[in-house]
Amino acid sequence: MTVLRKRLLGLVLSTFLIAPSVFAGEITVNSDHSDPVPKKAMGDLIAAFEKANPDIKVKWNNFDHEGYKAAIRNFLTANAPDVVAWYAGNRMEPFVKAGLFADVSDVWAANGYDQQMKAAVPSMTIDGKKWGMPYTYYQWGIYYRKDIFAEKSITPPKNWADLIAASAKLKAAGITPFTIGTKALWPTGGWFDYLNLRVNGYQFHMDLTAGKVPYTDPKVKAVFEKWAELVKPGYFIENHAAIDWQDAVPQLVQGKAAMYLMGNFAVATMKDGGLKEEQIGFLPFPEITPGLPRAEEAPTDTFHIPAKAKNKEDAKKFLAYVGSAQAQSTMNATLGQLPVNNQAEKPKDVFLEAGFTMLSGAQGLAQFYDRDANAEMAKAGMEGFQEFMVKPDKIDAILARLEKIRTRVYK
Repeated sequence: MTVLRKRLLGLVLSTFLIAPSVFAGEITVNSDHSDPVPKKAMGDLIAAFEKANPDIKVKWNNFDHEGYKAAIRNFLTANAPDVVAWYAGNRMEPFVKAGLFADVSDVWAANGYDQQMKAAVPSMTIDGKKWGMPYTYYQWGIYYRKDIFAEKSITPPKNWADLIAASAKLKAAGITPFTIGTKALWPTGGWFDYLNLRVNGYQFHMDLTAGKVPYTDPKVKAVFEKWAELVKPGYFIENHAAIDWQDAVPQLVQGKAAMYLMGNFAVATMKDGGLKEEQIGFLPFPEITPGLPRAEEAPTDTFHIPAKAKNKEDAKKFLAYVGSAQAQSTMNATLGQLPVNNQAEKPKDVFLEAGFTMLSGAQGLAQFYDRDANAEMAKAGMEGFQEFMVKPDKIDAILARLEKIRTRVYK
């Protein structure tokens, strides 16, 4: 090899060793965006982030939902990626307590997200620190037949007394106030959550679902006593324990029932069943305890940085980008859900717009009973809720049974 060639080779090698590579950093992101729409939304998000941060390359590992839930603890403890997808609230807490998620409070503070995502602050905070970045959620609430309400001169209820009065008026007219299908159990969780949030408030609800409060606590019984005010007069459709949530929609479509407490995903099923948009109304779950800060049911998807991530600096840039109004506007337009950032573009859909306004002003967000509670407790709890809706006089026996399970599950 000639001296000149040696010098040229040395120059090339020194360039590679000293100068930054095309990508100064790389982050690995693990998620379960395996369905077609979330997969597209995630792919677009990554492409936009890389365009805005040309010095960072994203390696994306996409899992199916069940496989992801089974694998996440393993890869958090062993070969941790830089970013993982997960959920807010009590679903996040075990990983925080185990020291597997990193504190990202600085990302929130640097970008003004404490104000822009104010409603999500309680569900992202443990021990005064933020542990992840929310990017999408959807509302729950009461969907009702606007035309039936107008025909019967019923004003959408704002408090419990209004709801009971409206239910009594509908029942007297031969219309069942509420449709529901509890065969799969989880729709009962929506009712329990909202009643507990409205009777006892956000913190009590989160303490209960975290296993810190006995089910025999008088405050829990008070929730069921309110529920009984709808169950005992027959304000729910009969045979609900034999049908799924979709099977309950025709009752609303046919005008046999006038209201449905459900997540916003049910609107498409209502329209497919034959209801026109102008026939459907949306209202927040009414106030029960006067003056109690309003918390809402809003299952929230999040991103987190594992404690053992290799490139936390660039991972924080990814979380900062995900939290931005622009990124959340774009991603949720694809998902058909709601941006958590209250500066994001308002959705065009009338129901999503109503949800955006409601959730942006909430004081706290519950994630849903089977997300917030331990899996075994959630199953037993929802079995108890369903039994109560069929046999409301068994409240004490049901709560005693749930308390036995709580003491065993949360040791």
